[in-house]
Amino acid sequence: MTNPRASAAKSAAMSAALSGAVDLSALKARAEAQRNAPPPSSGAPAGGGGAGAAVIDVTEATFQAEVVERSLQQLVVVDLWAEWCGPCKQLSPVLERLAEQSGGAWVLAKVDVDANPRIAQVFGVQSIPTVVAIAGGQPVNAFSGALPENEIRQWLDQLLEALKGKLPGIPPSGAGGAEEPEDPRFTEAEAAFERGDFAAAEAAYQRILDVEPANELAKAGLAQVRFAARAAEADPTAVARADAAPDDLEAQFAAADYEVATGKVEDGFARLIEAVRRTAGPERNRVREHLVSLFELFDPADDRVAAARRNLASALF
Repeated sequence: MTNPRASAAKSAAMSAALSGAVDLSALKARAEAQRNAPPPSSGAPAGGGGAGAAVIDVTEATFQAEVVERSLQQLVVVDLWAEWCGPCKQLSPVLERLAEQSGGAWVLAKVDVDANPRIAQVFGVQSIPTVVAIAGGQPVNAFSGALPENEIRQWLDQLLEALKGKLPGIPPSGAGGAEEPEDPRFTEAEAAFERGDFAAAEAAYQRILDVEPANELAKAGLAQVRFAARAAEADPTAVARADAAPDDLEAQFAAADYEVATGKVEDGFARLIEAVRRTAGPERNRVREHLVSLFELFDPADDRVAAARRNLASALF
């Protein structure tokens, strides 16, 4: 069974490795050469799907147009798979279904790595399935393995939210259309939070998630409430106590919460990353889970979160 926390760490490590390190233009010359070659005498076309298709088959010859150039307009999710790969057969249908349901918010580009090894080489793929998100002509995030559908949905939602207004195919929040009416369930939760009744706010968000487990707004609200409740109990001595007892995980958690709550975000992240390096087994998992819960308080595109995810990946692997 896939461990969601381990999957998140693995995704962070892969994203860090891809960020700024992949030169997709290396495929351009190869694609142009293949486009100029005589067409095959029989068989299926190299790429499936038309301009408006949600799922397309991509080859080395079509990668430049179908992935790189298309990603200048909208998010392209590349699924690197092979016929012999069992987990690929679990993951690909989920990705295809989500792409069809997205209403054109993103496009799934499927790449058979056996038939197109150069694409896998460019991404430095070491195992499949591997999924890479491309936007603006560059990789922006990735994961490997057959993640559960709810985690994939969350990954996609975070990507689309971070890219709003940055690509022509993803308009900024609030662009066009009538404003949606407020959801009274969120109004209740937010009101409780504002008056400092964290237990009531947590219960209100949890009721939403009981009915809609994939509701990202409710997940984010619940994370904020739980952090606020912990931070409210922290005091200025938390940092000194943690510094004096580096092996006391509860002290490290309290100090990190205090530092994040008081604006010393990088210090809080760094404290827990050091704790990850010092621990192993279940204790390391506890530290990592606490750190990831702090990441969830921020926009995924926040530079501090991105840097901390890279450092966490280094500490883990």
